[in-house]
Amino acid sequence: MDRYPGDQFPYAAFFWPALVAASAAETASSVAAHLLGLSADAADARTLQEPERATPSRIALELHAVRLRDFTEAKSGVPTLLCPPLALHGAAIADLAAGHSLVAALRGAGIERLFMADWRSASADMRFLGIDEYLADLNVLVDHVGGLVDLVGLCQGGWLSLVYAGRFPAKVRKLVMAGAPVDLAAQQSGLSAIAEATPLMVFESLVKLGDGLVIGRNIARFWGNDTDATGIREALQILQPIGSPEFTRLEAIFKNWNSWTIDVPGKYYLEVIEKLYKRNELASGNFVALGQKIDLSRLRLPMYLLAGSADKVVAPEQLLAVERLVGTRRESLRRAVAPCGHLSLFMGRRTLEGYWPGIVRWMKEVE
Repeated sequence: MDRYPGDQFPYAAFFWPALVAASAAETASSVAAHLLGLSADAADARTLQEPERATPSRIALELHAVRLRDFTEAKSGVPTLLCPPLALHGAAIADLAAGHSLVAALRGAGIERLFMADWRSASADMRFLGIDEYLADLNVLVDHVGGLVDLVGLCQGGWLSLVYAGRFPAKVRKLVMAGAPVDLAAQQSGLSAIAEATPLMVFESLVKLGDGLVIGRNIARFWGNDTDATGIREALQILQPIGSPEFTRLEAIFKNWNSWTIDVPGKYYLEVIEKLYKRNELASGNFVALGQKIDLSRLRLPMYLLAGSADKVVAPEQLLAVERLVGTRRESLRRAVAPCGHLSLFMGRRTLEGYWPGIVRWMKEVE
């Protein structure tokens, strides 16, 4: 089976199985039958343990769809809320291991009040949750930490954070987005090309197979959990050679993270594909969130955009297009393009040490 072309990033399996499983000419029923042939084994797979986090935290709030992790070291100041992607893998993407933890990088650079939305794996009773429900939960988290935050959104959590800021602009002081798809028409990536070319019925078949959920372990089967050692070394930007004790330790941590998957509500999954990837509603001004159309041109809060020059999952232009879509003053817009792929934006040692401290300094500046 061919791997997704670029980044060696298993998160792309959120969309990739569509083209692996079937060509555009196949019917939804034949796709479902093909999927069922592999899912029987996946259903009997052993239960994997959720990856341990590198940074100690406490659970500050528990909701049905999300937990609020508290990494704070101080009681005053505007809190920072980290919004990781709701996709194939859990929030450990931001706190993988020492030296490869965005959480630790933010704290080490001076963020003393840090929280993170830790999205739960969807249960059967969550299958009808959509984007609005997740935005509503995000709003509860913001209110719980004081009602005003600096919001840091990663990949799929980035566009969700942007939508949240557009819906509740008074509750976000500054917004950081890293590797986030916003304008899918700005430049095609491998991921957006797949989503565009794949008939919607294929995605609907995945949801039907999971009885209203997109089952992470079923999708992961199409990708494979045996991530290439070279890909791991590049993603984590490890200095030690393959086979060294330190590399072997980090390789095991990465593979455990890669193997543990979460399930996603089918309604949310299909809304993301239709609204963002097929209709490009956020960039075109047609995205409706909690009953209100999101007009990015009216959004004027300070923003920092971090893209990866070698990101094949989210083309840099898909994020940097935000500069022309929002109403933020030019002097309040910052951007950086790191020489890395997608995963390295969140867990690559060089990127964490070379770019995120500067982002934190910007976050702490008084506008």
